[in-house]
Amino acid sequence: MTSESTAFTARSVAEKYDRYLRPLLFEPFAEDIVSRIKGKNYHDVLEIACGTGSVTRHLMKALPANTKLVATDSHPEMIKVAADSMPGETINWQTADAQQLIFPDENFDLVVCQFGLMFIPDKMKAASEVFRVLRKGGKFLFNTWDKIENNGVVYVGNQIICSYFPENPPTFYRVPFSLPQPDQIETLLVASGFKNIKVHAVEKEGVSPSAKDAAIGIIEGNPIYGRIVEKDPKLVDIIRDAVEQKIAEAYGDRPLKSPLKAWVFEASK
Repeated sequence: MTSESTAFTARSVAEKYDRYLRPLLFEPFAEDIVSRIKGKNYHDVLEIACGTGSVTRHLMKALPANTKLVATDSHPEMIKVAADSMPGETINWQTADAQQLIFPDENFDLVVCQFGLMFIPDKMKAASEVFRVLRKGGKFLFNTWDKIENNGVVYVGNQIICSYFPENPPTFYRVPFSLPQPDQIETLLVASGFKNIKVHAVEKEGVSPSAKDAAIGIIEGNPIYGRIVEKDPKLVDIIRDAVEQKIAEAYGDRPLKSPLKAWVFEASK
């Protein structure tokens, strides 16, 4: 994978991702995914690709007080933003590669991952690692985005961004939306040893205080920002303004409301 598709290494990018994209794109699905474990008793929980902590926050509220929660991501700056936003919480933050988890066999009752599988180069290896660290009867709960066309504000924003790169458009937004077919993921899970697989289509509405906030997140809250600056720093303001105008026309302003769609998977060891 290119650095463009995976790098959230700049603190400023991670902070803008958290401020502008997390509430718009990730909070609605974080609430949904955690609602599926409420009332259930898990002693040891692992979160993969925790990002800036959207799901982590909800896990802390939903899990029993004696639950041990380990939250991991491959990008230290994302973890730093998450940890700084939850001071005093008893979370074990770890930098970890999902393809080679740093935990013993059969160590967790539950593994959760929100919108992370698409970024992992060897998805079979990652699924096998989750299977390895789960105890017998443990659950793997995760989600993936549906087609980008069904996630309005990102689709419109990406079209505008790419129009400024006619010969070599940025590839970042292809990656999050690269696993829109549930049967492909079911096949992966079965091959990794999972059973009792359930798939749910989930549609939500993403809300941003303004089209401007959403545009800042779309442009400056992910690695596309670096690609734009590399071409011409002056383009950042130009493209951001163009995105703001178009998404406001399509989804309103103050607040902006965009349709979103994802798939949720549950599987047991």
